[in-house]
Amino acid sequence: MAILDRLLAACIGFVPRGVVGKVAAKYVAGETIEDAVAAARRLREAGCCTTFDLLGEFITEESQADATADEYIELLDRIEQDGFDGNISVKLTAFGLQLDEEHAYERLKRVVAHARSLGNFVRIDMEDSSCTDATFRLYRRLRADGFDNAGLVLQAYMRRTLDDISALTELTPSYRICKGIYVEAEEVAFQEAEEIRDGFRAALAAMLDNGSYVGIATHDEILIAAGREAVASRSLDHDRYEFQMLLGVTDHLRKQVVADGHRVRVYVPYGRDWYAYCVRRLKENPRIGRYVFLAMFRRGS
Repeated sequence: MAILDRLLAACIGFVPRGVVGKVAAKYVAGETIEDAVAAARRLREAGCCTTFDLLGEFITEESQADATADEYIELLDRIEQDGFDGNISVKLTAFGLQLDEEHAYERLKRVVAHARSLGNFVRIDMEDSSCTDATFRLYRRLRADGFDNAGLVLQAYMRRTLDDISALTELTPSYRICKGIYVEAEEVAFQEAEEIRDGFRAALAAMLDNGSYVGIATHDEILIAAGREAVASRSLDHDRYEFQMLLGVTDHLRKQVVADGHRVRVYVPYGRDWYAYCVRRLKENPRIGRYVFLAMFRRGS
């Protein structure tokens, strides 16, 4: 069954958009800010914080990048208005990183400055390896410009991650550590599950030992246990870390971590560009890909 699931997952991109949408709706709040806010309210009732992500990356027009920055400003205002314990996650390619780095930085700085004026925070997502160095450059520029309300995401499967943590030591960044999802060459990223887990544990330890606030982003029960052990062995207060999970994924684990008294932040993606995100997540989880194909055949019956 596992082999079949992987084969089906590889074919997800050929499945009609409507079928993917029906199954993947669990993982995306909707297309509008109102949809995202509604999801955040439900999560708040379940004892969770949120981070909002407007879907859409690798944009091709400057006007798209401007519109993305404008919507993030509006979203920050809604977070403030509704009193959420919520922040935002941004992708630099959605701000036009690959069109004009300087313009992308100006958009990023505008959003981070608005967040700071509201006492809020911006998480800069890490994208594929073609964006890594530029992401660090723009983060360092923010810090040099006096903004300390922005943080980074590092990916445990990247072979360079421990070196990157060491290079950023003096800034004590706020981090999110995750396994990593983009397809990367073997010389760039670990490929085997245990290598990636080892990278995750090592990165988490280095971040915590450097005094950083860390979002431990995983649905892997082994790594959740490792995260618990890491914070317990250092006797860390709950305001030094949090666990982070994706909307709609392993809800039972999320509920258990919340019940055990840990802060949990749920990643709430939304927007009209939901399809690429859903396809990537479905490929990441082959078992769910099977449900997509079953839904397609049920629709045709």
